Parts: sequence; structure tokens; C-alpha cells
Amino acid sequence: MAKLYVLGLTGSIGMGKTTTAEMFRDAGIAVWDADAAVHELYTSHEATISGIAEIVPAAVGPTGVSREILRNFLQADKDLFSKLEKIVYPAIRMHRDAFLDKCRELDLKLAVVDIPLLYETGAEKWLDGVLVVTIDAVTQRDRVMGRKGMTMDAFKMLMDKQLPDCEKRKRADFVIETKTLDHVRSEVNSLIEKLGGNTQNA
Repeated sequence: MAKLYVLGLTGSIGMGKTTTAEMFRDAGIAVWDADAAVHELYTSHEATISGIAEIVPAAVGPTGVSREILRNFLQADKDLFSKLEKIVYPAIRMHRDAFLDKCRELDLKLAVVDIPLLYETGAEKWLDGVLVVTIDAVTQRDRVMGRKGMTMDAFKMLMDKQLPDCEKRKRADFVIETKTLDHVRSEVNSLIEKLGGNTQNA
């Protein structure tokens, strides 16, 4: 059985991480998405939903946790972050580990884990390598502020939780500048070839 190479994918908000992850998927590489996992937990995982209901009752409704309402409470009370992390992180870890177990079961050679707060949570310690995506600050701000419901205050709050881009690039094993789609696709394909990835899907 070949060893699975687990590549962490990260980058500050607006840097093109989601687009890059999609290109790995398009190439047939198995990708685990932390944001998608959180969405699943917030809408269908009873233990997570009930835990959040205890600390922010107003953020929980018939369809689960409202991320928008929860974000508003987090902006108003920074102490909520640590309480939220204690509820969500263990569930995310179990979700991710199940994905990686499936990749190993399928004898895949490469899997990507898309983690927004990769360095901030110490994930580089268990990964085989880290890819950081980056872009200039002006393009980053324009991309983020073009998102529905985004405000400058919310943008600043998210940036405050993230390691500066320059520090991420220093610590990365691989860096891709997301200047054009063609450039990113070419870099992704080159990296897959370098890491010996196959095209099976988990």
C-alpha cells in the first residue's frame, strides 16, 4: 500500500483558496474542505448544534446554526471564539480523520485538506506539506468586499484571526500566486505531478 501524502491547502481570506481546491478536484484529487465540513456540522450534527445553542441560543433555528447571526455575536464578543472552538474543533477533527481513513482505504497517493486557519491551529505538525495561495493586498480586499453581506468590520475581524500572508508564505512548502486561472491550473497540475498524485476520487 502506497503512503498517502496529505497536502494542506491554506491562504488568507480572498486569496483564491476555494478556486485552487476546485482545480485539485477537477484533476481527480480527493479534497477535504474545512468550511464545507463546518456547514455540514452546523446543519445536521446534533451535538454541535446543541452545543452552540447553549452559548448563543439566538444563532440556532429550525435549520441549524445561522453563520451570519453567529458571526455578528462573535464580532460583539471576542470571548465567544474560544468557547466555539471547543465545540466545533473536535467534531471537525473527526470529520477530517474519516476522510483521510477513506483515502488510505482506497490506496490514494495524494489528498488535499483545505484548512483556512492551518498555521493558526498548528495543523502543519501532522501534514506532509503545506501549499499557500497568495495575491496582492488590493486584489484580496476587492475580492472579499465583493462577497454578499461582507463588511469592512467583518473583513478586519477575519484578518485579525489569521496569520499575515507574508508569514504564511515563509513557512509554506509550496506557494501559488492566484493571478490568473490558467496560471493556477498549471501550477496545480505541476504540483500534482511532483507529488505523484493519482486521479482516483475518495
